[in-house]
Amino acid sequence: MARSAQDLKTEWLASLAHERRASPHTLRAYGDDMARFLVFLHEHLGGGVTAAKLARLNPADIRAFITVRRAQGLGAKGVQRALAAVRSFFRYLARENILDSAAARSVRTPRIRRGLPRPLSEVDAARAIEQAGEHDVEWLGLRDAALLTLLYGAGLRISEALSLKRGDVPLAQTLTILGKGNKERVVPVLAQVRDAIDAYAKLIPFTGAKGAPLFLSRRGKPMSPRGAQLVMEKLRRGLGLSERATPHAMRHSFATHLLANGGDLRAVQELLGHASLSTTQTYTEIDTRKLMEVYEKAHPRG
Repeated sequence: MARSAQDLKTEWLASLAHERRASPHTLRAYGDDMARFLVFLHEHLGGGVTAAKLARLNPADIRAFITVRRAQGLGAKGVQRALAAVRSFFRYLARENILDSAAARSVRTPRIRRGLPRPLSEVDAARAIEQAGEHDVEWLGLRDAALLTLLYGAGLRISEALSLKRGDVPLAQTLTILGKGNKERVVPVLAQVRDAIDAYAKLIPFTGAKGAPLFLSRRGKPMSPRGAQLVMEKLRRGLGLSERATPHAMRHSFATHLLANGGDLRAVQELLGHASLSTTQTYTEIDTRKLMEVYEKAHPRG
């Protein structure tokens, strides 16, 4: 019996989740992109989509899908992600010896101008951490302050911070993090970070095994990325911060402030877990841009 594309999609997503350790966000985004792709193929090819039909696709079919998505309002970044999903799907099929198609590999990915990260100033980062601790429920205030201190003090992604377990406390002087692409890195943990985590852990009102999540919601459930975003939304309103002040902005701030104070670029790359040095170099552009703004305002010929 011919295998349907829908079945293959389900197997591919399971592989991404369990073997590739893709984040829930990536799984949702890729799953949505592939669902749209298969709906398109159903109409484009006429009828059900099987492995045999997938094997016969050519670059023009992939480009036709992109043309439709662009007409629906998808921007360059969305096109880039959709193509990444389709390519990942076909790589999986080839790796499992189901079929081998070069169609997706032959379509050029649109170039995207990389935007600069938007860090908080050193003053605003400190204000955010201090304000986060001022909560009507003491342990929740300690939780929020500990989380932001960890993001800013160790440069973690929010998913990495929320993956910490109760058994990780007390934190050692270094922390081993499993980041994107299943890449492991070791980050130093400042005394201020360890103290903030300890203070929070001591007041958690819920019992939990060593393997239970460290950061919890008000009801004792694992804290979600959305919960962390809500913490920052509240701080933005209270402190008048930019809309760019998100949990991830604390990581941006970590990198920017390290480099501004003489940190080595490659060392910061390792601390952030960036696969490419060019990604880390975007943080140096921030200081350069600020320097030029000051120069243009201050110089008599500016």
